[in-house]
This record gives sequence, C-alpha cells and structure tokens, in this order.
Amino acid sequence: MNKNILNTGIQDFIEKNWNTDTVSVLLQKQRFEGVTQKELVVQLDAKKKCQNKLPTWFNTPQIYYPNKLNIEQTSSETTAKYKAQITAGETLIDLTGGFGIDSYFFSKKIKAVTHCEMDVNLSQIATYNFDILGVKNVQFIAEDGLSYLENSVVNFDWIYIDPSRRNSTQNRVFKLSDCTPNVPEKLEVIFKKSNRILLKTSPLLDISLGLKALKFVREIHCVSVNNDMKELLWVLHKNYTGMVQLKTVNFKKQETDVFNFKRSEEKTATSNFSVPLRYLYEPNAAILKAGGFKVIGNKFHVQKLHENTHLYTSNELLDFPGRTFEIKKVIPYQKTHFKSLLNTKANVAIRNFPYSVATLRKKLKIKDGGNNYLFFTTTKDQMKCILHCAKINSGNSI
Repeated sequence: MNKNILNTGIQDFIEKNWNTDTVSVLLQKQRFEGVTQKELVVQLDAKKKCQNKLPTWFNTPQIYYPNKLNIEQTSSETTAKYKAQITAGETLIDLTGGFGIDSYFFSKKIKAVTHCEMDVNLSQIATYNFDILGVKNVQFIAEDGLSYLENSVVNFDWIYIDPSRRNSTQNRVFKLSDCTPNVPEKLEVIFKKSNRILLKTSPLLDISLGLKALKFVREIHCVSVNNDMKELLWVLHKNYTGMVQLKTVNFKKQETDVFNFKRSEEKTATSNFSVPLRYLYEPNAAILKAGGFKVIGNKFHVQKLHENTHLYTSNELLDFPGRTFEIKKVIPYQKTHFKSLLNTKANVAIRNFPYSVATLRKKLKIKDGGNNYLFFTTTKDQMKCILHCAKINSGNSI
C-alpha cells in the first residue's frame, strides 16, 4: 500500500479523472513524486469499476483502491447486503475477507466481525478504508483465515467463507474440492468453531454436486441481479438433517422477485402441459438455477410447453417472476415457413432446441436486436416451432 497515493493532489486528480482514458495516462511521464503512472492507473481503473457495483466506496473521498481484479471478484453492494440479512448474532468471522465488502455489511448486522485476509497489502487497504468509512467493530487479521480459525480459542456465531476459485495458474475452477480453502475437506475443523456456516460458491456449481460434497445444508440461496445469476449461497447448520430450503431472489431497480420452495416439493410435484397459449413466461435466472421447474408452474398455475422446455404459458396475463411475453404467432420449424423470417431483426433464444443461436441466425439471416423475440423451442407433442413474441415489461431492472 503506497500511502503517497493518499496525498491531496493525487486524490484530487483521481476524483476528477477516474473516467478518463487510462492508456493515455499510462503513457505520460510520471505526474506525481512517489507514485508511478501504473499505480495511478490502478486507482483510476478500480474506482471506475466501483461506480455502479460499489457506490458507497465510489462516493466516499480518500478511498484507497486495490487492483481492478479484486474489484471484479468481490461481491456487489446489492448481494453483500442480502448476505448480511441471512446472519444474526454477536460474532462472525470472514475467513476470506478480500477488499472487505461482505465484512462491511456484516458489521451492520453483527456486533463484532473478524476480517481475515492472507494478502497483507489487501488487508492493509481494507483496514484503512474501514477507518475512512467509520466502521469500528471489525478486527483485521493479515493471515490465512483457516489457520487463524484453527488456532483461535474463540467460537463464533457465524463463519463466512468465499473460497478462491482460481488455481495456482490463475485459471477458474468451480468444484468445491478445487477451491481454496477446500471446504468439504475442512468442514469438521470449521464446525468446531461455530454451529453456522455461510458459504459462497461459484454460481456455476451444480447444486446436486454441492449437496453431495457438503453436509448439514439447511438453505441454498440463488441470487441474481437483473436476471443475471450472481451468487450461490449455502447455509449450513451443524447436525441439521431436515429438508433443504431453496430460496431465490432476483433484484431489480424498483422491485425484487422472491420465490422459495423445498427441494422435496420439486421432487414430488407434477407439471401440466399445454400448447402455446396467449402468453409466454420464462422464469428468472435464480429460479432456473434452483431447479424449480415444476413447483413454479404449480404456484402460478401456468402450463409447461414440454418436460425439458422451461417455458410456461397461459391465456391470462400473470405477474410472474421472470420475463413475460405475448405470443404473436406460432411458426412451425419447417422450410416452407422460413421465408417470413428471412432478414428479420429480432432477439433470438433457444430452449430445448437442437441448433445454436449462431447457426439459426446465419441460416435464417436474422439480424440482432429490435422489439421482436423469437424462441426456437420444442412443444409437448415434440413439435419444433418458433414462437414470435413481444416482450411485456413489468418493473424496471438495474
């Protein structure tokens, strides 16, 4: 951590130039004594990344930023606030604290938070920023969180872990056993220090594989923002053997879609099927990730188009947690009907269909964009068809 960056002149420059072309800054001769152009660019790039993702940090003067990769890997304020609401109690330890976004919001819910980060520079940055932000109930430990936990004589109400999903060559990994720390391998050790664990994993992790690798899973939270799956959160309670609750949330600008169900409910539910009716529904990304394919249809009294086509339909317009469309035309996927689609401008999606979007665009010369939506899909009678739709907007997204 280069404290020269905190000098008034440099901070003024960052505040006024965070949105500038950083390549041109990098090529200029050194502007400030004690701070290289590369260090200056790191601050500019990272601050820019924070504008929408971390507005509290972006709007606070004198914040010291790590490199932009740290910003990209950290939670957003939206998802960090959500995580904090899952927890309660007096004490929490964040074993993989990083830039400290999650610890910051945990500190608003928990009386005493311990932030562990083995990268000494990043730990120093987080310590400094929390002081600037006026946070007084977080202790910073610049060492490996798991080692600190094992040697600690303290028990915690909650342990939060966000394992690193990059291997020694910095390639992304998804399996829990490939992450650092290896939580399944260390679960017994971790549970000696707390009865409750909140674990963040890759949103790409298969839920069934996660359940096989872990134990005592009470809840799984699927969190999306603007229909983009962001976080998969696991709540583990020591010795819990009951039903696993799936909780899905999709954050939008003016409203939030929430849909919860038990894993056992999905297993016992049955779907009703129909040909395409007047309206078409696509569940949001969080529901799709949670695998609520049958319970969502039962809850909202909509029919599926096909067992493996996770699209739903009804004759009456419903307030549905996902995207809603009006079906203008059902076009059989047959060469004789292709003429009407040639050179069309449309948004193309495939659902349970044998060809890729790129192949279909090339084959039918469909340009991207516009207000038309074409769903290439399969219906309950195994018919391949194209649903020509118009989107119905319900609420604004961020």
